[in-house]
Amino acid sequence: MNVRVLRTELKRSSAPWAGVVALATGSALLYLISEPWSGTTTAWTGQLTSMALWTRTLLFYLWPLAIGLGALQGLRDHRSKISDLLTSTPRPAWHRAATLAGTTAGALVAAFVSLILVGAVQVFTRTEYTHLGWLPISLVGVLALVAGSVLGMGAARALPSVLTPPALAMGAFVFTAVLARAETATMPGAPAAEPNRLVLLSPAVERVPNAFVTLSASVHLGQTIWMLGIASTGFALLVAAALRTRLLALAPVLAGVTLALLVLPSDPRRMFVLDQAAARPVCDGSVCVSSTQQARLAGLAGPAKEALRLLHGALGARAPETVRENTALLPDGSTPRWSRTTVLFHFDDDMFAAAKGDEVTKALIAQGMVPGCSPAGWSTFGSDQFAQTVAVGWVLGELEPLPGTGSAALNRHVVDRVRPVWEELMALPRAQQLARINAMRAIALSCEGDAFEALKGGPSR
Repeated sequence: MNVRVLRTELKRSSAPWAGVVALATGSALLYLISEPWSGTTTAWTGQLTSMALWTRTLLFYLWPLAIGLGALQGLRDHRSKISDLLTSTPRPAWHRAATLAGTTAGALVAAFVSLILVGAVQVFTRTEYTHLGWLPISLVGVLALVAGSVLGMGAARALPSVLTPPALAMGAFVFTAVLARAETATMPGAPAAEPNRLVLLSPAVERVPNAFVTLSASVHLGQTIWMLGIASTGFALLVAAALRTRLLALAPVLAGVTLALLVLPSDPRRMFVLDQAAARPVCDGSVCVSSTQQARLAGLAGPAKEALRLLHGALGARAPETVRENTALLPDGSTPRWSRTTVLFHFDDDMFAAAKGDEVTKALIAQGMVPGCSPAGWSTFGSDQFAQTVAVGWVLGELEPLPGTGSAALNRHVVDRVRPVWEELMALPRAQQLARINAMRAIALSCEGDAFEALKGGPSR
């Protein structure tokens, strides 16, 4: 396809408008959804992998839109009633098909890449951690838009009807919606449902689970095979004229889905995998954060070292020795695992998200004393928070609300709830205080029992 033909095709087709519609729709979705702008470590502009995954979530809507817009473009010759005229010209059918498909697909790709570039520029201005591991995520998204638009064109050429574009768009939307719910059922009380390989047939990523994960290579390969099968079938339908040829054109998509299911991982733990480079620690003495958050190390080091000093003064030889950002990946619903010698924290935890200045030290002391035993992916409030408040008050000698506890009324309720326990603890001889604190920490670190009950001196298991 030379430049003159491409320029002519762009002028006389609706391809540029397809790009405008896709860009406007993607921008509206991205800027109207609050979660990508939450300010957490998985925010859209937090780091490059998160940016790539968030733009892939847009394909839940953009992929059906691309199929519908492609189908609308595929009806052009039928609407103009020049199909017979074009088939009588010496120009090869595949050449005309390539020109038609290339312009529309190119416009959609330009729109999607524009969103990626906007996000990437913002990431580069906010983080020191850069890498190329996000590129496969975005490239598969680009391929999905190309494949969707070409499939829409081919289907509309095979079934030339005014109802074809909306029917295809709605069918694709239902397809992605159904796959988004294709999860393995679990028994009540068991860990949360995990996705199976069928979910990966959708080009959209439903969520961004963690700043330290990325899609595995087998996911990229399987989705690439699937999308190439879709694109091949779409292009074959766009070229085919006879019914038999159109039926044969379905072979690539069938082969693609079969091969993709063989390649795509069946184990949920092999779908999202740990990004080793992102989780690599960057340290300032005894304080370490992940590579993705290395820009925050300077501000964290001082409060963290002060927290370790205070903990050592209160606990002696039993005190933790290091502070590290928690990069462990646990399935939803599983019990967290803690270390006696290391204070593990996450920047997205409520306490750390709300902590400012000296409150960071208080939050780290709370995490070092009572890390919290809420199952991974769950949010609970109760005994652990009560024990944290008493424990921090014991270390600092003053009972105060913890950062991130909630509203002022809830803060007062927590302090009032635990004040009798704190006063009783502080009235005991130092040796008995330390015995209760050590019993509380043992329970809190093992997640076997009630840490707050241990502070009362009563049964804890």
